[in-house]
Amino acid sequence: MSPQTKRFDVAIIGAGMGGSMLGAALARSGLQVLLIDAGTHPRFAVGEATIPYTNVSQRIIAARYNVPELTTLCTLKDCARIIGPTFGTKTHFGFLRHEVGKLQNPRETNEFHTPGLLHEAHHLYRQDVDAFVFHLAVKCGCTPIQDFRVADIDFEDSGVTLHGEQGEEFRARYVVDASGYRSPIAKKFGLRDEIPVFKHQSRSMFTHVYGITHTDDLWDRKPEHTPPVPWYEGTVHHTFHRGWAWVIGFDNTPLSRNPLCSIGLTVDPRVYPKNPNHSIEEDFADITSRFPDIERQYAGVTPVREWVSADRLQYSSKRTVGDRWALLGHAAGFIDPLFSYGLANTGDAVNRLAWRLIRACQDGDFSAERFSDYDEWQRARFHYNDEIVNGGYTAFDHFEFWKAVFRVWVWGNNFGTFRARAGLTKYQKDGNDQHFKDLEKGQYLGYDWPDHEGYKHLFDTMVAQVDAHQAGKITAHEAAETLWEVLEGANYMPKPFGFQKRSVHFMSPKPPVIAKTAVWLARHGDPTVRKMLLKSGGQALRLRITGRKIF
Repeated sequence: MSPQTKRFDVAIIGAGMGGSMLGAALARSGLQVLLIDAGTHPRFAVGEATIPYTNVSQRIIAARYNVPELTTLCTLKDCARIIGPTFGTKTHFGFLRHEVGKLQNPRETNEFHTPGLLHEAHHLYRQDVDAFVFHLAVKCGCTPIQDFRVADIDFEDSGVTLHGEQGEEFRARYVVDASGYRSPIAKKFGLRDEIPVFKHQSRSMFTHVYGITHTDDLWDRKPEHTPPVPWYEGTVHHTFHRGWAWVIGFDNTPLSRNPLCSIGLTVDPRVYPKNPNHSIEEDFADITSRFPDIERQYAGVTPVREWVSADRLQYSSKRTVGDRWALLGHAAGFIDPLFSYGLANTGDAVNRLAWRLIRACQDGDFSAERFSDYDEWQRARFHYNDEIVNGGYTAFDHFEFWKAVFRVWVWGNNFGTFRARAGLTKYQKDGNDQHFKDLEKGQYLGYDWPDHEGYKHLFDTMVAQVDAHQAGKITAHEAAETLWEVLEGANYMPKPFGFQKRSVHFMSPKPPVIAKTAVWLARHGDPTVRKMLLKSGGQALRLRITGRKIF
């Protein structure tokens, strides 16, 4: 039966990682899925740095919807072994602050070493990853149509008709748009806000290069200024006034034979307006040349593909669901890649949308009301991301302020990862899907840690201080002091990690630190955190000793 004469349960527009993961999950669950894309695989894509939550969300999709092949993406070794030796390692989140015309101050650096004992992150070579997930979706049963552009979409009480530019027609009961900024559904219904609802503003430029100078080779520094994990073995963020530049290596592990590195720059256009007479490469060079050590790292690189630029990155939508349609991930909105939320949020969105779609196909109810919880969460999630990114950019100018904002982000996201992993562990024991539905609960919708009053207070304090500083009501020093006061009194952050110590720049929760944390939790820690961390840590140690995979 040809696709033109076949009626599908769900049509997915966009076969990138989000659309393909959703297609695989739905097809393995017995739905008839049409997966269409305007382009073809393999192809260049951005969103290369994962966070531990990214991999946990993918493991949940794999377990919940019987797509075990998806766990290939969750470890560097499996990526290299099954997909190819093109991936980089990411053992930390590293930040180095810069000022115009000055050498980088070694005292103004941060690094959080992700505890590999508990969860992992890495650098994805997206052209290989996206092709792998697309082919997996086809293997699961999706009907693929590449190089197909949607000209129009008709919505009726009986279903949806997608029209191609050459007169083709495809019928489905529901359509998910995962195509990104140029979403056909957003265009059809005029969903984009003329002015994005977000506080943050930035523009970006990026490419892949050969010949990058490794970050650690830029300096010969004293031991106290040298992080426990080399800078180049993680995602390097060079921060400065209202902007940052990235270094994402694919050549930073023996498991890779990829000689390339992803570089890019994201800046506030109100501070760094685009020069219409400059090429993208000239624009990049003009801004980075203001910071001597950033310029040194990028000196002499050879781009291996064309530069890409984007004017204001932020866009938002008035709503993300309607009768018989939903927007997924970047089709709904986008903030900034600063904290690598993109793929993690997409994994969450797939998990929240897939089971609702399966239920809808079972009972035939495709109304917008049915998916209102998904819409509410997705917009709340963008709001949370906007606040934390806006906080980061605002604090870049004042290192004590930045250190505090950095801790708010790191611990919130880490505990959100522990929380999601706990739900996965429970599911693996009894197969009860309610454990995953419970993860969606929480009175603070969209937060990394959605059900903890203390973290809510900390995050809201950060937002209030950032807003007050931006409004000129308080200094950055005053904002930092207020935020540090809350941080230093918190019992829901592991004290041995160094969250409450201003002098700690490099946080590395290696086994001795984790052991001290267990003692601290037993005596002083928040009961929720104590239960979660001791249980997760104990399980990880048992599985490591027995040689089984942690997840």
